[in-house]
Amino acid sequence: MDDRAAGALSLPENWPAHPDLSLALNRMGSFDWDLDSGRMHMDRAALEVFGLGPDEYDGDPASLSPRVPAEEGRRLDALVTRALKDGLDNYGAYFRMRLPDGSLRWTHTQGVIRRDGTGRPRRIIGIVRDASEELAESTARYELDAQRRRRTGLVDATTAALAHARTVNDVIDVLRDSQGLAHLGAASLVVGLLEAGRIHLVADGPEGSFVPGTRFTRTDEPYPMSEVIRTLVPRFIESADDFAGSYPVLWDGIGHLGITSAAYLPLIAQARPIGAIGLLYDDREGFSADERNLLVALGTSIAQSLQRAMLYEQEHDLAEGLQQAMLPRRIPDVPNAQVAVRYRSAKQGRDIGGDWYDLIQLPSGRVGAVIGDVQGHDTHAAAVMGQLRIVLRAYAAEGHPPATVMARASVFLAELDTDRFATCTYAEVDLVTGVAQMVRAGHVDPLVREADGSCRKLPVDGGLPLGLSAEFGRLAYPVSTVELDPGQTLVLYTDGLVELPGLDFDEGMRMLTAMVRNGPRDVRLMADLLCDSVDERNGEDDVAVLLLRREATHAPQPGGRLQQHVAQNDPEALSAARHMIRAAVRAWGAGERADEIELAADELMTNALMHTDGGAIVTVRVLAGPERRLRVDVEDRSSALPRPREAGEDGVSGRGLMLVDRLADAWGVESRGSGKSVWCAFQIPDGP
Repeated sequence: MDDRAAGALSLPENWPAHPDLSLALNRMGSFDWDLDSGRMHMDRAALEVFGLGPDEYDGDPASLSPRVPAEEGRRLDALVTRALKDGLDNYGAYFRMRLPDGSLRWTHTQGVIRRDGTGRPRRIIGIVRDASEELAESTARYELDAQRRRRTGLVDATTAALAHARTVNDVIDVLRDSQGLAHLGAASLVVGLLEAGRIHLVADGPEGSFVPGTRFTRTDEPYPMSEVIRTLVPRFIESADDFAGSYPVLWDGIGHLGITSAAYLPLIAQARPIGAIGLLYDDREGFSADERNLLVALGTSIAQSLQRAMLYEQEHDLAEGLQQAMLPRRIPDVPNAQVAVRYRSAKQGRDIGGDWYDLIQLPSGRVGAVIGDVQGHDTHAAAVMGQLRIVLRAYAAEGHPPATVMARASVFLAELDTDRFATCTYAEVDLVTGVAQMVRAGHVDPLVREADGSCRKLPVDGGLPLGLSAEFGRLAYPVSTVELDPGQTLVLYTDGLVELPGLDFDEGMRMLTAMVRNGPRDVRLMADLLCDSVDERNGEDDVAVLLLRREATHAPQPGGRLQQHVAQNDPEALSAARHMIRAAVRAWGAGERADEIELAADELMTNALMHTDGGAIVTVRVLAGPERRLRVDVEDRSSALPRPREAGEDGVSGRGLMLVDRLADAWGVESRGSGKSVWCAFQIPDGP
């Protein structure tokens, strides 16, 4: 715009406005912007704000553009345009301005909009001033407040993270990994806990900072931790010289690390010291009052968390010790088998369970394998488990068949005056014949690993858990009879092995089956693998494992013995007994006489079930002597003696004892106090 054009414009009579003298006194410049002509008058003070002389400004606002960064200019234009369109009477804004030397400083402007009678904006009169000092003070206050909020938030965040820490190591990990040290500017931390009058250093400082002889120290030694625990007063070490002069013994060991200051805080819980924490710095000296207060508050939070963690570990050790005391102290060596047992406790303080295992040596080369789990996760569950394990072992050692052992254990638990029940699997295994009689009380099915490494679930008929079966009057536990071949491994376990976070039961079973299939052949290594897998998946329940692998037998063992109870009107029990006898006589080397023995035994069992009021107990054993003999005893409760009789031509029964007499080398009847035993004996070969 040239001067002639400018002179032709009609400007207001009182343009430019004359600012009040007080503006100049307060280092404020004024401007008068005529919107019709576009001319803007700026007084000397306003030009000085922009770093311009009177001859450097021609009245055109566009000439101010080099002094205002583009993004700031667009923001100001948008602000003024919106004020004009929205009918506002004034506006104000802070903006950055570029000085002649290229630096930026904050500037503030305010404008009053003058409108005509129709509301059309005609003129803007305002001020402009240097706001750099004002904003610098405001920014400093804001940054200080933000720093305070950040530090306070740090205490809150650290406290929240510590709430989930269970062990002392968890607490230390939170302090190291929660960005707390970085926010506080600390390079590292050291933590010492008071144990039996000595300070145990449980967290070292930076690498290479450990001073020999300081792992355990007394409270009267010349160390900062000793001092703060002894006096219960924080010690803020302002500088390296302060550190070296106050604690020369410690400084000699850590002076090379470049530490410039440190803060040592006593850890006080329930009005007594439990330890101390030290924060080491390598890039600062001194501590403000706010920083000291913050660190003291942080120390209080850490002390509470550490005390909780220490109590947790003590309770967990006590509970785990109680449970370990309830488990067998040793597992006996078992001929013809390799056995491994493992117990892995839960990692939740007193939240241990009633899981247990047991291996019971029985007469005639048999063993009883037990796995069980008492309901609940507390010391009461462990106590009930110990009592239940003892009575189950006692019933098995008395020679009761598996179903009776389980039924009596259930009655015992029901009468124990507890609200707990238990799941259990009991397997009575003859390691010579491989015959295993199994009873399951609400427990998970066992697995069998084959000699070739394949693995399968072993379905076992089950009854109600121990305690519940007695309460509901359902004590007749079914017995499953299986044969464990040489090289096969029986895998008994509790549900903590398959009920893992993020997995349902079926997924857990598939995972377990795959581990057993792909795991090592040695049962001890396999047991370790199974327990380690639970730790890797953060399992929260107790786990008990019992692995029993039958080894090959090279010769029949004299003195072998099997016993089976056969209830009346129980076809499954009769079938199981036949299966047991068939496996036993072949394993013991009966040779060509095996079929004769099976037939004679079947006749004696049938007679007992048909002609007496109760069931029968069948015992098969090898008698050692000059000549190997195999004897079958069938015991019942009737005192009436059997007698052979001739069957008629059309008779379908009555030939049982006559058949036994023809097949066996000898047979007879023995009276017992509560009944009788009918037996038969067969001479069998010496070789396998």
